[in-house]
Amino acid sequence: MVAVQSIAVLTSGGDSQGMNAAVRAVVRSALAHGVRVYAVQRGYHGLIQGDIREMDARSVGDIIQRGGTILQTARSKEFMTREGQEVAAAHLRALGIDGVIVIGGDGSYQGAQKLHDLGIRTMGLPGTIDNDIAYTDYTIGFDTAVGIVVDAINKLRDTMTSHERSSVVEVMGRHCGDIALYAGLASGAEAILVPEMAIDIKAIAQRMQMHACRGKRHSIVIVAEGAGRGADVAAQLYALSDIECRVTVLGHIQRGGTPTPNDRILASRLGDFAVRRLIAGDGGKACGVIQGQLVATDIAAVVAARKRFDTDLYELAMRLSQ
Repeated sequence: MVAVQSIAVLTSGGDSQGMNAAVRAVVRSALAHGVRVYAVQRGYHGLIQGDIREMDARSVGDIIQRGGTILQTARSKEFMTREGQEVAAAHLRALGIDGVIVIGGDGSYQGAQKLHDLGIRTMGLPGTIDNDIAYTDYTIGFDTAVGIVVDAINKLRDTMTSHERSSVVEVMGRHCGDIALYAGLASGAEAILVPEMAIDIKAIAQRMQMHACRGKRHSIVIVAEGAGRGADVAAQLYALSDIECRVTVLGHIQRGGTPTPNDRILASRLGDFAVRRLIAGDGGKACGVIQGQLVATDIAAVVAARKRFDTDLYELAMRLSQ
């Protein structure tokens, strides 16, 4: 006898590449275990509206390679209230749904905890490009987003070298600088500005001047949005060094595109894992992967924790940028 008879899946918050692969895994894994599965359109907003439909294996055909989310996503102020949460839970119970898998970030996890408190078993999957969820090494969409940034920097280097100009690239990462860090290391950036590390703009300017004196024809500076605006950083560098930097803000382009194989595999593993944990009677947990192993941690602990920044990787990037 399984602990849940039917499962619903929803995507919430900002979209990330690989969400569709996770939805596909949830649907097909549930069906393989003889559990009915439903999809909620437009996240918690759709849950309050009762926008829920039953899925079959064909419902998720040909989506593993698609970015975005076929379930769409929307924010819901109403769900932040106790009344809204009770309405959402009532819609689930009316359909006999006793388990929900939420794919999203920190705010989505908090919503999953509210449902769990109302007696609905929930599991969270880390769907966010920022890689800012604790108790998992990587989030769904992060690998793809880093690849997009690296590809953009490769293109910028071509034109910056041709014109002997430097470039400041602003990337997403309000509270977590992982996109900037990983993309910076992978693309050989001369400086990486992240919210987790103190910023010495004067030292960066001096380094760029030193590189210019050695004959280097361009420099790349990556700025996570939580560490400052790219335009402000460029203005400060110009004031300190007379080096003019062109500014590129990649913005939401980082969320689009085809998910990488790594993101598809991560999403598939986590989606199946979440279903199996619900079937086993678990709930109120967030799924992740640590050193290649699938783990489930209390959602409350995940929401309360801050993702550890990899200072060793940051220091490596700085050593190699000399």
